[in-house]
Amino acid sequence: MSIVRRARTLRGISNAVAHRHCIGIPIGIRALHVLLLLLIPCFGFCDAPLDRFEQIIEPSVTSNRFMGAVLVAKDGAPLLDKGYGYANLEWQIPNTPTTKFRLGSLTKQFTAAAILLLEERGKLKLDDPVKRYLPDAPAAWDKITIFNLLTHTSGLPSFTEFSEKEGQNTIPTTPQQLVVCFRYKPLDFKPGEGWHYSNSGYVLLGCLIETISGQHYADFLRENIFAPLGMHDSGYDSNESIIPRRAQGYSPGKEEPQNAGYVHMSVPFSAGGLYSTTHDLLLWEDGLFGGKVLSAASLKEMTSPFKENYALGVFVGEHQGHKVVYHDGDIEGFDTYMAYYPADKVVVVVLGNVQSRAISGIGAKLGIVANGGKIVPTSERKAVSVPRSVLEKYVGTYALAPTFKLHFFLDGDQLMTQATGQAAIAVFAESETEFFLKEVDASITFVKNASGDVMSVVLHQNGRDVPGKREQHLF
Repeated sequence: MSIVRRARTLRGISNAVAHRHCIGIPIGIRALHVLLLLLIPCFGFCDAPLDRFEQIIEPSVTSNRFMGAVLVAKDGAPLLDKGYGYANLEWQIPNTPTTKFRLGSLTKQFTAAAILLLEERGKLKLDDPVKRYLPDAPAAWDKITIFNLLTHTSGLPSFTEFSEKEGQNTIPTTPQQLVVCFRYKPLDFKPGEGWHYSNSGYVLLGCLIETISGQHYADFLRENIFAPLGMHDSGYDSNESIIPRRAQGYSPGKEEPQNAGYVHMSVPFSAGGLYSTTHDLLLWEDGLFGGKVLSAASLKEMTSPFKENYALGVFVGEHQGHKVVYHDGDIEGFDTYMAYYPADKVVVVVLGNVQSRAISGIGAKLGIVANGGKIVPTSERKAVSVPRSVLEKYVGTYALAPTFKLHFFLDGDQLMTQATGQAAIAVFAESETEFFLKEVDASITFVKNASGDVMSVVLHQNGRDVPGKREQHLF
C-alpha cells in the first residue's frame, strides 16, 4: 500500500525544529481493538534517545503509513519536536510542529474537562440525571447520569455505528439534530451496567455544556480552556473558515494517496470536532496536570478509571510499569494519539494526516523509550520449529474483551491468528508456548493449567499485557 508518492520524498522533507448525524466519524479509540491493527515494526535501542525515537517513527514514514507531527517532552522540555511528510501533497507543503490537525476523539477529554469546570462552578453534578437539563428526553433515559455519559456506561448506542445513516456526514447539522439520530434507539444496556464506547454520549455532553453554560461549545472551550492556556492554534474545526496551517487529510489508495472522505465538522461536534497542534497539546497536558485547568479533586476524578480502563474522556492504564493517561482519535483523513505519564512527567503527542492506524503504535513505543524501557526488535526474534501436534492444542477462540477475540487455526503446518474484524496473519514460535507475529509488532503467550491444557493467552503489545480466556476447547 502506498500512502505517499515515494518514501524517500517523505524522508527528505521531514522537518526538524530546534531540535458519522449518524455517519462516518470513526469511533476513535478502542484500546483492545486497536492492538492488532498497529502494523508497526519494532526496533531496538541505540545510544541517543533522539535516534531511538527516529527508529520508531521512520519505518512508518518509509512504509507510507505516517505523515504528521510528533512531540515527546519530559518535564515540559521537548526531546523530539518534528514534522514528517506533507500537510498538503498537491502543493508539497511540509508538516511542521505548528501544523494544525483534526483531533478526532482527543476532543473527548476537552469535553470532559468542560463538564468538570461546570461542576466546580456549581452548575451541575456528575450524578445528576440527564433529564434534569433535557426534560423532553425519552423515558428510557430516566436513569442516565452525566457520569454515565462521561464513562461510556449510559447504554446509548453510538450514532457513528448506524449503517442506515451512512453518507449523512456531509450535511451541516445542529447538536439537536444529532441527538435525534439516537434518542429513539433502544439502549444497549441499562445505564451503569455495561460499557460501550459511545460518540452519542459525548454529543449529548456537548448539548449539556451549551444548555447549562448558555454558550456555544466552541466558545466555552475557547474562553475557559484554550485562551487561558495560550493555546492559540486550537479550536473547533470549520469547513467554511480559512484556518492557516491546517493539514489536508488523506486515505490510503492502491497506488497513490487519495483525499479523505468529506465530513462536515458540525457532525463530530463535542465527540471529535476539535483541531490543534503538537505544541498546543503540550500546553494542554502541562496545564491540565499542572493544576491550571481543574482543581486537584476534579483532576483526580477525571483520571480515575471506572470501567474498561476508561475514566472521564481518557483511558488510564500501565505501560511497562508506568501509569499512563491516554487517548487516540480517528476521523476522516486523520489519526491522533496523546499520552501523559504522571510520575515521569512525559508527554507524547502524535498527530497524523494519513488515516492508516499507525499512530497509537508509534505513540506507545515513544512513551516506552522516553521512560527508559526497551523494545525488542522483531528482526531479532528467531522462529523455531514446533510439532503440529503441539500447535493443534492452541486452535480455538480466546476472548480478550466482550467484543474482541483472537481466533487461532492451522493452515497446513502454519499457526494463524485472526482478530475480530481483521485479516488472518501468521504466528511464529519462539518456544512451545511463546509466539510472535512478523506483520504486527506483538507476541503471544499460551498459558496452560496444571494438566497441560491450554486455558488462555496473553497478548503482549506496546507495553501492555492483555489476557484472553479460551472459549473453545479442542483438546
